Amino acid sequence: MPVEMRSLAREFDLGGITFFGRLGNIESPEQVAGLSFDVRNLGRELPAWVGIDQEGGRVARLRSPFTEWPPMAVLGRSDDAALARKFAGALAAELAAVGISLDYAPVLDIHTNPKNPVIGDRALSEKPGIVAKLGRVIIEELQRAGVAACGKHFPGHGDTATDSHFELPIVEHAPDRLRAIEFEPFRAAIEARVAFMMTAHVLVVSVDDERPATLSPKIVQGLLRDELGFDGVIVSDDLEMKGIADTYPPGEAAVLAVAAGCDAVLICGTGKTADVELQGAALEALIHAVEDERLPLKRVEAALERNRLAKERFLRDWRPPTAAQLRTLIGSEQHRAISEQMSEFA
Repeated sequence: MPVEMRSLAREFDLGGITFFGRLGNIESPEQVAGLSFDVRNLGRELPAWVGIDQEGGRVARLRSPFTEWPPMAVLGRSDDAALARKFAGALAAELAAVGISLDYAPVLDIHTNPKNPVIGDRALSEKPGIVAKLGRVIIEELQRAGVAACGKHFPGHGDTATDSHFELPIVEHAPDRLRAIEFEPFRAAIEARVAFMMTAHVLVVSVDDERPATLSPKIVQGLLRDELGFDGVIVSDDLEMKGIADTYPPGEAAVLAVAAGCDAVLICGTGKTADVELQGAALEALIHAVEDERLPLKRVEAALERNRLAKERFLRDWRPPTAAQLRTLIGSEQHRAISEQMSEFA
């Protein structure tokens, strides 16, 4: 772990760290487990989250010798809850074995736009009922194994024609359509007590024609928190994605996101490096916003309390397994057989 990141964690007591293969912090199961142990111990009072994007298909940070899973659209075509349960149980077992405590999955977007460049086969289905049913099963199995799940991307990124990594997509549906279609999987996730929900960097003009969903109190607080009743942790998508960053620098975006109702924000870096100075500046921006009373202290205290409750629910004392134990579990014949069964629906 870079010295700069350790210093940042000591100064600000970071809530957690996310692993990315592009940053060079994923090498082998033994190395990932050791790094997870170090990250957990960064927390002062409670362990830090060890987060990762491990969906399956093209969004999977852990590659061979970990089990490689097909895209979630393949699982959706099976429409098989029992198979989804086997998949999620195996996925969770491998994540938990190397100390991953938070998986930014499942994708709950509905793939209603075939031209969508960012969601595509990451979505379980173009049918809300299938996404809701299988998404709920994945959440239940991840969390049964002690891995916090994160439904994404609220209020729905499935029917967009642009990629929020590069520009701000526009969602033109009326609120009634969102409630009838896009929200169905998120409701199921809430019923399953999903630990986290991730916001989308999309402009939903019928609800808020000025601010992207991540920065919109009308969407984060009004729809997700008040209307749908989600009481877990709301986390932003990466604030360095251009859908946000082209208009709002990460420090300003962090303040607006927390003010809107987010309880945590992601600043993940670009390319092969994480910008620790930028992350530190965003943390300082949050502190200054509270000091200047632009960000109510009660809002920050509520965010910290939700994070604390989630950590108490999921983070247990943990030490890395032995290399032999990891070799037995990671990429096991049983797990590969589940992957192959899923691939029959490709």
